[in-house]
Amino acid sequence: MKNLIKCTTVAIVILFSSMSSFAATGRALPTDSAKDAMLYSRIITRVSEIQGMDKTNLSASDKKDLRRELTTMKKQASGLNNRVYLSVGAIIIAILLLILILR
Repeated sequence: MKNLIKCTTVAIVILFSSMSSFAATGRALPTDSAKDAMLYSRIITRVSEIQGMDKTNLSASDKKDLRRELTTMKKQASGLNNRVYLSVGAIIIAILLLILILR
């Protein structure tokens, strides 16, 4: 019983200490949303340029280069929205599992 109380107390202290460290900075955490928006707008403009091109006059190697460029831009665009969101419930469940495993 004492061990469970100690583990719970440690988990609560760690939880609140991490929250207070974010609040102590006094400013918002930096995000890459502006950088992502610029990259996304550049990708959109380039794709619209490629769609507007007359591809009948291009050689096979030029068409291949355009396809490669489009696939790399597609990979970049799909990687812009990869973020992990954790809910409070998931964090509490993870802490409880750690307590049970380490006990």
